[in-house]
Amino acid sequence: MKIYSWKELIWALVFIYLPILLIGTLFNSLAELLFIAFFIHILWHYYYLKKLNNWLWNNKSTVLPHGQSEWERAFMGIHNMQQRHRKRRNDLARVISRFRAGSEALPDAVIVFHKRGEIIWCNRLAQVQLGFKWPEDSGENITNLIRNPLFVNYLKQNSYDEPLDLISPNNPEKTLEFRVMPYAVHQRILIVRDVTAYRQIDAMRRLFVANVSHELRTPLTVLQGYIEILDSQAQPDSTQAKAIKVLEQQTVRMCSLVEQLMTLSKIESAPNLDLDEHVNVPALLAQIENEASTLGKDKALLIQFDVAQNLCVRGDQMQLRSAMANLVYNAINYTPIKGSVKIIWRLCDEGAYFCVMDNGDGIAPEHILHLTERFYRVDGSRSRNTGGSGLGLSIVKHALMHYDSQLNIESNLGEGSQFSFVIPANYLLN
Repeated sequence: MKIYSWKELIWALVFIYLPILLIGTLFNSLAELLFIAFFIHILWHYYYLKKLNNWLWNNKSTVLPHGQSEWERAFMGIHNMQQRHRKRRNDLARVISRFRAGSEALPDAVIVFHKRGEIIWCNRLAQVQLGFKWPEDSGENITNLIRNPLFVNYLKQNSYDEPLDLISPNNPEKTLEFRVMPYAVHQRILIVRDVTAYRQIDAMRRLFVANVSHELRTPLTVLQGYIEILDSQAQPDSTQAKAIKVLEQQTVRMCSLVEQLMTLSKIESAPNLDLDEHVNVPALLAQIENEASTLGKDKALLIQFDVAQNLCVRGDQMQLRSAMANLVYNAINYTPIKGSVKIIWRLCDEGAYFCVMDNGDGIAPEHILHLTERFYRVDGSRSRNTGGSGLGLSIVKHALMHYDSQLNIESNLGEGSQFSFVIPANYLLN
């Protein structure tokens, strides 16, 4: 319908009041006629205003009331607006219905709550796992129902990058993972998952690796002793000497694998590590430099250490040494003869920067994302030749997690590689 304009309104007023002005002027009764016309006009408008009020508040019918002139268009405009709002409301109701149906199908508890904490909605599993009652708990603050201080602090920090593990309030033998995400405007969605089985499997895996690694150390030590005895008795360049040499190499490789497994197990089993130990990183890197020089001597590598001598940090020396040494040893092992390796330890804007650069063969882009996975190898045959176990970068990754840091890898085939990380400024010693 055409929109009612000011021009049409003015012409309607002229059409109504012009004859009254002419008649009032002719009969010398202009004031009386204008008063009567104004009064009738106001009554007419109040009549339709009353019809509009009855239609909006009392009459539930969607049939338009009859109107004239601008009131007919007003009724039509309000009716169209109601239709649009009704359609939007129905669409929103369908979306909410699909969301709730999907949430009920999830194997997790789902709670939607306001940023201030008032519960808006929860699914059935939230009632089972957390003891919520719906709809009785609608509008209740979520911290009144989940009273664990760790959860309350988790909500207050407004940083939900990492999930929170808590013992189930209904069953102390269950472990629940709480994850909060922003949802809509000023709302949050809480997803609670039963991770008891996953945590038990992970704990069993760690225990198994630790036990196996520990049990393997004794027979390997005995085996190394007998190999040394056999080596001392074998004739040089004989078949027996060659076989013993292979046995010795593989035993050394096995011992290295066991040591790395034990190191990884120690790092993983200490999620809440105390990082208040003062670590003299320059002295630590001096030890690694001596070891690296010995390791790279046969390949005639150029190894350079650029170390800020007064840059020390707070942390765990064993883990920091494992992270740095693994990166240095990897670079030496995978850099070709007469290549170069450069190690940097210096201050940067974010904290302390550690970097290992080499001019080796480089790594293809499709492998970079998987390098920190356990036992992942870019080239299995090359790893066997260098004694690699596929655990070094995994150890680095887990050690850096305690420092809220991550390993950055840059590499191109034929151009070498660069492995680096940053220890945040809050761990630096002044």
